[in-house]
Amino acid sequence: MIYVLAALLPPLGLLLNGQPFSAIFNLVLIVFCLVFGLIFHVLLLVPSAHALIAVHMKREDRRHREVVEAIRQHGPPPGYRL
Repeated sequence: MIYVLAALLPPLGLLLNGQPFSAIFNLVLIVFCLVFGLIFHVLLLVPSAHALIAVHMKREDRRHREVVEAIRQHGPPPGYRL
């Protein structure tokens, strides 16, 4: 659901994902892309793409931290070579 929100309302999606600085940067990006998007229409997609990529990276970072913490608590899986 956060991906849909990030695609349709990028700053709000970033804020709800816990990324306030990315949300502020995205607002600046929206203004810039609205001005220059009148000439280069593909620029209108840039804020949404930025939000989707930022949300994906944050979720991958959380998942990675969970795996590392599980390995620290329980040890490596059986058959894992160091």
